[in-house]
Amino acid sequence: MAEIHDGPSAKSLAIFDRLAKVEFRKAWDGIIGRARNALAKREGLDPRYESRDHLQGLIHDCIYAKGGDVSARAWTVELGTLYLQLSKEGRETFHDILAHDFDIDRQVLTEKIRKLEEAQNQKEAINAEIGLKKALTPPRIILLKQFSSLPNGLKLLIDMRATLLSKIKEDHRLYKLSTDIKEILDAWFDIGLLDLQEITWNSPAALLEKLIEYEAVHEIRSWDDLRNRLDSDRLCFAFFHNKMVSEPLIFVEVALVNKLSANIQELLNKENEKIDPHQAKTAVFYSISNTQPGLAGISLGNFLIKTVVQKLSAEFSEIKHFATLSPVPGFRNWLAPKLAKGDEEVLRPKEIVALKEHFKKENAALLLDEILTDDWCSNSEIADFVKPILQRLCAQYLLEERRGSRTLDSVANFHLSNGARLERINWLADLSENGIACSYGFMVN
Repeated sequence: MAEIHDGPSAKSLAIFDRLAKVEFRKAWDGIIGRARNALAKREGLDPRYESRDHLQGLIHDCIYAKGGDVSARAWTVELGTLYLQLSKEGRETFHDILAHDFDIDRQVLTEKIRKLEEAQNQKEAINAEIGLKKALTPPRIILLKQFSSLPNGLKLLIDMRATLLSKIKEDHRLYKLSTDIKEILDAWFDIGLLDLQEITWNSPAALLEKLIEYEAVHEIRSWDDLRNRLDSDRLCFAFFHNKMVSEPLIFVEVALVNKLSANIQELLNKENEKIDPHQAKTAVFYSISNTQPGLAGISLGNFLIKTVVQKLSAEFSEIKHFATLSPVPGFRNWLAPKLAKGDEEVLRPKEIVALKEHFKKENAALLLDEILTDDWCSNSEIADFVKPILQRLCAQYLLEERRGSRTLDSVANFHLSNGARLERINWLADLSENGIACSYGFMVN
């Protein structure tokens, strides 16, 4: 007679456990597959699917889903799919719902604060602190964290925050939502989780196209221009994240040269003689571009430059100097309005006298404004005359003008606050249309 058991055998339990794991794996793979396909679509929707009530219900079901983690993630995939298909107005409604309807409950928060204030002992105080912390966490955090774990979900959050940043002055709740997203992105994009990669001419074409698209400082005008920037003595490095492997987060372009560069057109001139990178004495960082506006406020540029400095120091023993050739993007916006108003206080007495005597005008500020709106830099006589005035004003702008403790110029503030020093101001260093329009052609090392 067969032996009778009161419960399942160890063998049957093992079989059941294995089958359960297989079914769970199938379910999870299904979610991942749907996510990859769904989050890649950007099709339009019937307007009724973009109504506030419909979106609010879907968000509620996603945050408070029953059925465990797998069910919750399945809801998240569906909601992520829907979000990417929403129109501009639909996304604005989505953001408004998250910001206002799934924020913290102020009444609950007040009650938790009262309990903390009335705590009679340490145990009650600690429990009240835990309760207060939970009350300070808005329900939408659950959804945002679920989004972040999906394939392409980080990109979704980055793009969502980029949209919010353009609206935060209109609604403080949207600003708060953007900070919630930033806290999640801060954890995902910690410097220890990023990979430094060199981008070369042999990198995938899709990646090279993104360099052309994302270059924010000096426009890449052609494939030949790009090839020149990736030559043996021209290098490009970028940070990548393993959940966004085809998207550079930020990249920097470096020229290996023998002396400090003073002109961007000369630096980028492909006709210039190339040098052996192992004989170079100086590394000039001439362009750094953030590719993801939604990561604004997350410090990547400082770490990228310093990481590249370490890498170059280890690879090229002759390099002793590291410098930038940086634009001064805010200079004209600072100076031009003062001149246009005829504000002579921006000028020194000797400069006022010289301008009036040379050009026979009554107001020196208005005169200089008039000069600088014409094609002044191609007239050597006029350029030589205004050079010392503009150089002095540029130095004042960079070294003395402040907004609190910050330098007015965003680029200068970035470098100076990260340990650089102002070495040299370069006259007519960028003669491109943008260089003249933004900084009267000045660049600095």
